[in-house]
Amino acid sequence: MGGLEHDHGPDCGCPDCGDPRSMDFLDKYLTVWIFLAMGVGVGLGTVAPGIVEPIQRYHLVEIGLIAMMYPPLAKVNYGQLPRVFRAWRVLSLSLIQNWLIGPTLMFALAVVFFSGLVPPFPAHPEYFLGLIFIGMARCIAMVLVWNDLADGSSEYAAGLVAFNSVFQIVTYGVYVWFFALFLPPLLGMDALVAGIGAFEITVGQVFWAIAIFLGIPFAGGILTRLGGVRAKGEEWYEEQFVPRISPVTLLALLFTVIVMFATQGEAILAQPTDVLWIAVPLTIYFVVMFLVSFAMGRAVGADYSTTTAIGFTAASNNFELAIAVAVAVFGVGSGVAFATVVGPLIEVPVLLALVNVAIYFQQQFDWTGFDTDQLESTTAPADESTTTDLNDD
Repeated sequence: MGGLEHDHGPDCGCPDCGDPRSMDFLDKYLTVWIFLAMGVGVGLGTVAPGIVEPIQRYHLVEIGLIAMMYPPLAKVNYGQLPRVFRAWRVLSLSLIQNWLIGPTLMFALAVVFFSGLVPPFPAHPEYFLGLIFIGMARCIAMVLVWNDLADGSSEYAAGLVAFNSVFQIVTYGVYVWFFALFLPPLLGMDALVAGIGAFEITVGQVFWAIAIFLGIPFAGGILTRLGGVRAKGEEWYEEQFVPRISPVTLLALLFTVIVMFATQGEAILAQPTDVLWIAVPLTIYFVVMFLVSFAMGRAVGADYSTTTAIGFTAASNNFELAIAVAVAVFGVGSGVAFATVVGPLIEVPVLLALVNVAIYFQQQFDWTGFDTDQLESTTAPADESTTTDLNDD
């Protein structure tokens, strides 16, 4: 996150400002590495399709996801979380974005592209349902990586993810029922859900998905910070330990992209047109959600790091949950499951591009006076007594 010593800007030369001149080699060419990882994954899945079985048996995608989430959560100053949960403006924005705007937008896009009601787009009921499963599953995983890369607030990202995850446990099944089973017949789209009586999505399914993909790295991050700070102090932890583990995020991200694309290599090459077809509404969704949410953050006076966390937590989705539920309900070979798998394949490059958009906004916009619900001072010199103590909680 941004430091305490100066106002960050495009020419200050520090890594916190996203200036390409201050980035290390891995960060600077991350877009290149991502696309190379995608190519390697598709190539592996096509040339050696047998690799899919060990990837699934040893849960390599899940391991990669947990590994890449650990460093951002280890960076979080958990003493700040009570302040995050008292920031009613930001929490209210997150609720509106994640549980009103996001699901409604995804439903609208699913109707436009896959209902068959909007010429010239033909009906694709399974893809329609796949988008609904994705849209109702709110962020818990990769958002932490995108937020970290864009220098967003680690505390706000972690707090909003935890907040939305608890909300999601009891609402996911209800939201899927409402948007996939209840609304379509009311709007004359009975054929989209013909023959489907109920999804039977249980609270337990949602709880375990969140417990695994969020609970494990959260616990690791909390224990690491508490143990590290207690053993060697805050300065050692922030200046030596955190920089050492930071590359794990990007390396684990590249590993996850490779194994994720490897599992779908044959499907991607066999149905490239369908992949592109599903990619269009998903891309629109990610971009619109980020830009609208970012604008809402600025509108309430939030600083850059908070606004960025708001934007990415609204734009990202819990695709692990969507995939798990789609497979459990419709089967691994279904079109619904295929659509949910395409979700993260599109999210990775699009959200990575939005990281660059966020950094551009940081450099181009004047953030003076944007301090609503700010957790730390970014203007006072480090040696002044007025500098906010990040550990006073």
